[in-house]
Amino acid sequence: MGAKPRLAPVAHAPHTGFGVVLQRAQQRKGVDGLDQLLAEHPLPPPQSDDRVLSVMTKLVFSAGFVWKVVENKWPGFEAAFDNFEPMRVATYDAIKLDELASDPRIIRNRHKIAATVDNARFVVTIADEHGSFANWLASWPAEDPVGMWREVQKRGNRLGGFTGQRFLRHAGFDTFMLSGDVVKALIGAGIVSKKPTSQRDLRAVAEAFNAWRAESGRTLSELSRILAYSVD
Repeated sequence: MGAKPRLAPVAHAPHTGFGVVLQRAQQRKGVDGLDQLLAEHPLPPPQSDDRVLSVMTKLVFSAGFVWKVVENKWPGFEAAFDNFEPMRVATYDAIKLDELASDPRIIRNRHKIAATVDNARFVVTIADEHGSFANWLASWPAEDPVGMWREVQKRGNRLGGFTGQRFLRHAGFDTFMLSGDVVKALIGAGIVSKKPTSQRDLRAVAEAFNAWRAESGRTLSELSRILAYSVD
Protein backbone atom coordinates (compact mmCIF):
# COMPACT_ATOMS: atom_id res chain seq x y z
CA MET A 1 0.00 0.00 0.00
CA GLY A 2 1.10 3.55 -0.59
CA ALA A 3 1.50 6.29 1.96
CA LYS A 4 -1.57 6.90 4.12
CA PRO A 5 -3.53 10.06 3.29
CA ARG A 6 -2.95 12.90 5.70
CA LEU A 7 -5.07 15.95 6.27
CA ALA A 8 -3.63 19.26 5.19
CA PRO A 9 -3.64 21.88 7.98
CA VAL A 10 -6.29 24.56 7.91
CA ALA A 11 -5.33 28.19 7.85
CA HIS A 12 -6.89 29.15 11.18
CA ALA A 13 -6.94 27.93 14.76
CA PRO A 14 -10.12 26.92 16.61
CA HIS A 15 -12.11 29.95 17.75
CA THR A 16 -12.91 28.48 21.17
CA GLY A 17 -10.37 26.85 23.48
CA PHE A 18 -11.13 23.50 25.02
CA GLY A 19 -11.35 25.01 28.50
CA VAL A 20 -14.47 26.93 27.50
CA VAL A 21 -16.09 23.81 26.07
CA LEU A 22 -15.20 21.79 29.17
CA GLN A 23 -16.63 24.48 31.45
CA ARG A 24 -19.93 24.43 29.56
CA ALA A 25 -20.15 20.64 29.84
CA GLN A 26 -19.36 20.77 33.57
CA GLN A 27 -22.00 23.43 34.13
CA ARG A 28 -24.60 21.24 32.45
CA LYS A 29 -23.61 17.88 33.97
CA GLY A 30 -21.63 18.85 37.06
CA VAL A 31 -17.92 18.12 37.46
CA ASP A 32 -18.46 14.70 39.05
CA GLY A 33 -21.38 13.93 36.78
CA LEU A 34 -19.33 14.61 33.67
CA ASP A 35 -16.47 12.45 34.92
CA GLN A 36 -18.92 9.64 35.61
CA LEU A 37 -20.45 9.92 32.13
CA LEU A 38 -17.02 9.78 30.50
CA ALA A 39 -16.03 6.76 32.60
CA GLU A 40 -19.15 4.85 31.52
CA HIS A 41 -17.97 4.52 27.92
CA PRO A 42 -14.20 4.03 27.81
CA LEU A 43 -12.49 3.38 24.49
CA PRO A 44 -12.59 -0.43 24.10
CA PRO A 45 -9.35 -2.41 23.79
CA PRO A 46 -8.20 -3.88 20.45
CA GLN A 47 -10.44 -6.73 19.33
CA SER A 48 -9.94 -9.96 17.42
CA ASP A 49 -11.00 -10.01 13.79
CA ASP A 50 -14.16 -12.04 14.46
CA ARG A 51 -15.29 -9.45 17.03
CA VAL A 52 -14.46 -6.65 14.60
CA LEU A 53 -16.73 -8.25 12.00
CA SER A 54 -19.42 -8.83 14.64
CA VAL A 55 -19.40 -5.16 15.69
CA MET A 56 -19.33 -4.05 12.07
CA THR A 57 -22.34 -6.20 11.23
CA LYS A 58 -24.34 -5.17 14.28
CA LEU A 59 -23.95 -1.50 13.41
CA VAL A 60 -24.80 -2.05 9.74
CA PHE A 61 -28.00 -3.89 10.69
CA SER A 62 -28.84 -1.27 13.33
CA ALA A 63 -28.62 1.63 10.87
CA GLY A 64 -32.17 2.80 10.21
CA PHE A 65 -33.60 0.04 12.38
CA VAL A 66 -34.67 -0.46 15.99
CA TRP A 67 -31.52 -1.07 18.03
CA LYS A 68 -33.27 -3.23 20.65
CA VAL A 69 -34.55 -5.63 18.01
CA VAL A 70 -31.03 -6.13 16.68
CA GLU A 71 -29.68 -6.57 20.21
CA ASN A 72 -32.32 -9.14 21.12
CA LYS A 73 -31.61 -11.15 17.98
CA TRP A 74 -27.84 -10.96 18.28
CA PRO A 75 -27.26 -14.47 19.68
CA GLY A 76 -29.09 -15.74 16.60
CA PHE A 77 -26.87 -13.61 14.36
CA GLU A 78 -23.75 -15.07 15.98
CA ALA A 79 -24.99 -18.60 15.34
CA ALA A 80 -26.23 -17.92 11.80
CA PHE A 81 -22.97 -16.24 10.76
CA ASP A 82 -20.62 -18.88 12.25
CA ASN A 83 -19.60 -16.57 15.12
CA PHE A 84 -18.40 -14.08 12.50
CA GLU A 85 -15.19 -15.96 11.70
CA PRO A 86 -14.06 -13.74 8.79
CA MET A 87 -12.43 -16.44 6.67
CA ARG A 88 -15.58 -18.53 6.84
CA VAL A 89 -18.08 -15.73 6.22
CA ALA A 90 -15.97 -14.48 3.30
CA THR A 91 -16.64 -17.77 1.47
CA TYR A 92 -20.44 -17.58 1.64
CA ASP A 93 -21.99 -18.13 -1.78
CA ALA A 94 -25.38 -17.33 -3.27
CA ILE A 95 -26.93 -20.50 -1.83
CA LYS A 96 -25.78 -19.53 1.66
CA LEU A 97 -27.14 -16.01 1.16
CA ASP A 98 -30.51 -17.49 0.22
CA GLU A 99 -30.47 -19.58 3.39
CA LEU A 100 -29.67 -16.57 5.54
CA ALA A 101 -32.32 -14.47 3.82
CA SER A 102 -34.94 -16.93 5.12
CA ASP A 103 -33.37 -17.57 8.54
CA PRO A 104 -35.76 -16.43 11.33
CA ARG A 105 -32.87 -16.07 13.79
CA ILE A 106 -31.72 -12.88 12.09
CA ILE A 107 -33.15 -9.78 10.41
CA ARG A 108 -33.72 -10.99 6.86
CA ASN A 109 -32.45 -8.00 4.92
CA ARG A 110 -30.66 -9.55 1.96
CA HIS A 111 -28.72 -6.38 1.08
CA LYS A 112 -27.27 -6.16 4.59
CA ILE A 113 -26.59 -9.91 4.62
CA ALA A 114 -24.63 -9.51 1.38
CA ALA A 115 -22.82 -6.51 2.89
CA THR A 116 -21.70 -8.74 5.77
CA VAL A 117 -20.00 -11.07 3.30
CA ASP A 118 -18.33 -8.12 1.59
CA ASN A 119 -17.18 -6.82 4.96
CA ALA A 120 -15.79 -10.23 5.93
CA ARG A 121 -13.65 -10.08 2.79
CA PHE A 122 -12.60 -6.56 3.77
CA VAL A 123 -11.50 -7.79 7.22
CA VAL A 124 -9.64 -10.75 5.68
CA THR A 125 -7.83 -8.47 3.23
CA ILE A 126 -6.76 -6.09 5.99
CA ALA A 127 -5.57 -9.02 8.12
CA ASP A 128 -3.52 -10.30 5.19
CA GLU A 129 -1.95 -6.87 4.77
CA HIS A 130 -1.36 -5.98 8.44
CA GLY A 131 -1.61 -9.17 10.48
CA SER A 132 -4.97 -8.18 11.99
CA PHE A 133 -7.58 -5.48 11.70
CA ALA A 134 -6.52 -4.14 15.11
CA ASN A 135 -2.94 -3.75 13.84
CA TRP A 136 -4.21 -1.68 10.93
CA LEU A 137 -6.21 0.61 13.21
CA ALA A 138 -3.25 1.01 15.58
CA SER A 139 -0.89 1.92 12.73
CA TRP A 140 -3.07 4.71 11.35
CA PRO A 141 -1.89 8.30 12.05
CA ALA A 142 -3.68 9.43 15.21
CA GLU A 143 -4.17 12.93 13.82
CA ASP A 144 -6.11 11.70 10.79
CA PRO A 145 -9.32 9.93 11.86
CA VAL A 146 -11.16 11.42 8.90
CA GLY A 147 -8.78 9.58 6.58
CA MET A 148 -9.72 6.35 8.33
CA TRP A 149 -13.41 7.18 7.87
CA ARG A 150 -12.78 7.43 4.14
CA GLU A 151 -10.88 4.13 4.08
CA VAL A 152 -13.59 2.07 5.78
CA GLN A 153 -16.24 3.67 3.60
CA LYS A 154 -14.26 2.92 0.44
CA ARG A 155 -13.13 -0.60 1.32
CA GLY A 156 -16.16 -1.80 3.28
CA ASN A 157 -19.86 -1.99 2.49
CA ARG A 158 -22.44 0.28 4.19
CA LEU A 159 -19.76 1.80 6.40
CA GLY A 160 -20.12 5.42 5.40
CA GLY A 161 -21.22 8.36 7.51
CA PHE A 162 -22.13 7.90 11.14
CA THR A 163 -22.20 4.08 10.84
CA GLY A 164 -18.52 4.03 9.93
CA GLN A 165 -17.65 6.44 12.73
CA ARG A 166 -19.55 4.34 15.29
CA PHE A 167 -17.93 1.16 14.04
CA LEU A 168 -14.42 2.57 14.42
CA ARG A 169 -15.15 3.76 17.95
CA HIS A 170 -16.58 0.35 18.91
CA ALA A 171 -13.59 -1.39 17.31
CA GLY A 172 -11.19 0.52 19.55
CA PHE A 173 -10.10 3.29 17.16
CA ASP A 174 -9.89 6.71 18.80
CA THR A 175 -12.08 9.06 16.81
CA PHE A 176 -14.53 11.88 17.28
CA MET A 177 -18.04 11.39 15.96
CA LEU A 178 -20.25 13.90 14.19
CA SER A 179 -23.48 13.39 16.11
CA GLY A 180 -26.06 16.16 16.03
CA ASP A 181 -24.93 17.51 19.41
CA VAL A 182 -21.26 17.46 18.44
CA VAL A 183 -22.04 19.35 15.23
CA LYS A 184 -24.07 21.88 17.25
CA ALA A 185 -21.11 22.39 19.60
CA LEU A 186 -18.69 22.77 16.69
CA ILE A 187 -20.90 25.44 15.16
CA GLY A 188 -21.13 27.20 18.53
CA ALA A 189 -17.32 27.11 18.85
CA GLY A 190 -16.95 28.79 15.46
CA ILE A 191 -15.22 25.82 13.80
CA VAL A 192 -17.84 25.36 11.08
CA SER A 193 -21.07 27.10 10.12
CA LYS A 194 -23.06 23.96 9.28
CA LYS A 195 -22.77 20.17 9.39
CA PRO A 196 -19.30 19.44 8.00
CA THR A 197 -19.41 17.45 4.78
CA SER A 198 -16.86 19.15 2.53
CA GLN A 199 -13.19 18.22 2.75
CA ARG A 200 -12.39 21.77 3.87
CA ASP A 201 -14.85 21.67 6.74
CA LEU A 202 -13.73 18.19 7.78
CA ARG A 203 -10.12 19.39 7.80
CA ALA A 204 -11.15 22.31 10.02
CA VAL A 205 -12.91 19.94 12.43
CA ALA A 206 -9.96 17.55 12.56
CA GLU A 207 -7.58 20.43 13.18
CA ALA A 208 -9.76 21.69 16.03
CA PHE A 209 -9.93 18.27 17.66
CA ASN A 210 -6.18 17.79 17.31
CA ALA A 211 -5.59 21.19 18.93
CA TRP A 212 -7.98 20.35 21.78
CA ARG A 213 -6.29 16.99 22.28
CA ALA A 214 -2.89 18.69 22.56
CA GLU A 215 -4.34 21.28 24.94
CA SER A 216 -6.20 18.83 27.21
CA GLY A 217 -4.38 15.49 26.93
CA ARG A 218 -7.75 13.80 26.39
CA THR A 219 -8.64 11.27 23.70
CA LEU A 220 -10.69 12.23 20.66
CA SER A 221 -13.44 9.99 21.99
CA GLU A 222 -13.56 11.90 25.28
CA LEU A 223 -13.41 15.26 23.53
CA SER A 224 -16.27 14.30 21.24
CA ARG A 225 -18.49 13.34 24.16
CA ILE A 226 -17.56 16.45 26.13
CA LEU A 227 -18.63 18.57 23.16
CA ALA A 228 -21.93 16.69 23.00
CA TYR A 229 -22.52 17.30 26.71
CA SER A 230 -21.72 21.01 26.36
CA VAL A 231 -24.86 21.91 24.39
CA ASP A 232 -28.54 22.10 25.32
